[in-house]
Amino acid sequence: MPELLVPDVRFHQSFLASHREWDGATQDGAGIHGDDDVLSADGFATYVAELVASERTPRRPGLVTDTYRWIVEGDEYLGAISFRHELTEYLENFGGHIGYGIRPSARRRGLATWALARTLDMARERGYDRVLVTCRDDNVASARTVEKNGGVLEDRRAHGETLMRRYWIPLA
Repeated sequence: MPELLVPDVRFHQSFLASHREWDGATQDGAGIHGDDDVLSADGFATYVAELVASERTPRRPGLVTDTYRWIVEGDEYLGAISFRHELTEYLENFGGHIGYGIRPSARRRGLATWALARTLDMARERGYDRVLVTCRDDNVASARTVEKNGGVLEDRRAHGETLMRRYWIPLA
């Protein structure tokens, strides 16, 4: 049975296995930035501490406060989801309130749909009446995940050469 947990250093080895599966691609929802050292034990501990603290203080200038949760089953890290507490101009257009990513070997199990539903509960508890979730226009699985959770497509916007779908999910 999967759980959403606060990031924790005990998942380091499983996180690294997932990181290798992504093969250099950006894992949405994990909050990894180019200078984060997730490979060494000390670097990973710093990264985890910053994720946990970001619920109160943005990790870097220009970022917003953000609640990170890891999708885990037992001792296995399966993915991540983040809930951004406010929207910058960039997030309003392309990033949204919520980002998520499931490691390739754990996909097609409904984990993203499940984690998004739990995160929407968190947004309701915080008093949000709706949240914005975006995905690449060609990411059919992610679009389906958002739509299963009540997402209503507002529009598509170009981000460079990438077309992004923008969905609002009402929480009332």
